[in-house]
Amino acid sequence: MEFKKSPDGGWGWVIVLVSFFTQFLCYGSPLAVGVLYIEWLDTFGEGKGKTAWVGSLASGVGLLASPVCSLCVSSFGARPVTIFSGFMVAGGLMLSSFAPNIYFLFFSYGIVVGLGCGLLYTATVTITCQYFDSHRGLALGLISTGSSVGLFIYAALQRLLIEFYGLDGCLLIVGALALNILACGSLMRPLESSDCPLSEKTALESGPAQYSIYSEKEKDLEENTNILGKSYGAEETCKSTLASGGRKQESLLHKNPATVAHAKEAETYKKKVAEQTYFCKQLAKRKWQLYKDYCGETVALFKNKVFSALFIAIFLFDIGGFPPSLLMEDVARSSNVKEEELIMPLISIIGIMTAVGKLLLGILADFKWINTLYLYVATLVIMGLALCAIPFAKSYVTLAILSGILGFLTGNWSIFPYVTTKTVGIEKLAHAYGILMFFAGLGNSLGPPIVGWFYDWTQTYDTAFYFSGFCVLLGGFILLLTALPSCNTCNKLLPKPAPSTFLYKVTSNV
Repeated sequence: MEFKKSPDGGWGWVIVLVSFFTQFLCYGSPLAVGVLYIEWLDTFGEGKGKTAWVGSLASGVGLLASPVCSLCVSSFGARPVTIFSGFMVAGGLMLSSFAPNIYFLFFSYGIVVGLGCGLLYTATVTITCQYFDSHRGLALGLISTGSSVGLFIYAALQRLLIEFYGLDGCLLIVGALALNILACGSLMRPLESSDCPLSEKTALESGPAQYSIYSEKEKDLEENTNILGKSYGAEETCKSTLASGGRKQESLLHKNPATVAHAKEAETYKKKVAEQTYFCKQLAKRKWQLYKDYCGETVALFKNKVFSALFIAIFLFDIGGFPPSLLMEDVARSSNVKEEELIMPLISIIGIMTAVGKLLLGILADFKWINTLYLYVATLVIMGLALCAIPFAKSYVTLAILSGILGFLTGNWSIFPYVTTKTVGIEKLAHAYGILMFFAGLGNSLGPPIVGWFYDWTQTYDTAFYFSGFCVLLGGFILLLTALPSCNTCNKLLPKPAPSTFLYKVTSNV
């Protein structure tokens, strides 16, 4: 379907507003799950690694299922998907309040809420891109801050709700708040293609032209019709032989008008079946060709050294960079920081600084004299050093400073699409970004449990955050070494093959 030209305003700003609140309501609790993580540790008495799976699944499942989410939005539209996903997020949160063990939370909070958040993210981004063209970057930047503001507010809100109503009451109230997503989804008016539907003739003409199915129609239709005709003729011969076997019955059949009409209907039916059979065959060939092209493009992407390094960097970044937003509250408790000293939850500091980082890094990426790839590498290197410094922080002030630095650098998500575009080009952005987001979700799912297992083995977070910092530093240095111009000089210094020359003998008429 072809949409109308993007209005770049008008109702589009309503779409931006409701998309902001949608991400605020759906991502607030999953991103601030560190507050719930401490309560789950005390309630179920499981290890830190096993308990960390709940929050990591809630953040990673949506990214892992990004191809499925995109297919749902493309098939049903942003409004139905948003309303359905609102029920998923609210239902998953409320269902988690009745969890008898940690395994139930894996499904209710990790999978149901996580998948709902992934669907909502895809829906909000898709409908915002449809309504905006020239101001698309500003619109996407505004709605992306909804998750960061949600992290900032929900970290304090969930702690307050736990004090007054307990863990179960907190999840029920947060789930009830998520029902407001339904109201936001009802305002996501789709941008239709045209006011009047296509005529039947136009629809019939556009379908074959789109899939190039009827270009060689005549020959194949004759073959299919002959095959059907032979089977149908054999069946009629058997029927006539059993009936009489003589010429008299045959002549009566030819003289009967009903029989003649039946024969014409049968011929028309055979032609329709032949056309539908040919259509299905060509459609299957088309789908198979698209699948082969997709696999070929994927292989071509990984032949790009910078893209392969970017894939490694984003995977290692999510393994090492995501755990602080989940575990920082427990780190403060393990460092014997008193609750009276916690002026503001550390997760709230990470959330508000992530919003600041997204805006400032996005502005820096627009300057022509700044290389966005090197800017992204700089954020990875500094974040790796900050993660390695967490074991040395033994007070609330130092932990708050490190949380602010980590939150600001986590805002490099806003420049990641710029980096991907510079690496593969705008025409391959969607394909490449989908692959990278899949591995980002895999890193989100694995990072917190790995850090939790390190604590279970060593009874301290020191080794865990050394490992996290090493992962982020390793990804940054791999991307830096691959992106440096000196890495490509060997290809430039290779002698180019001489162009082939052809001699032509020219004859002239005397």
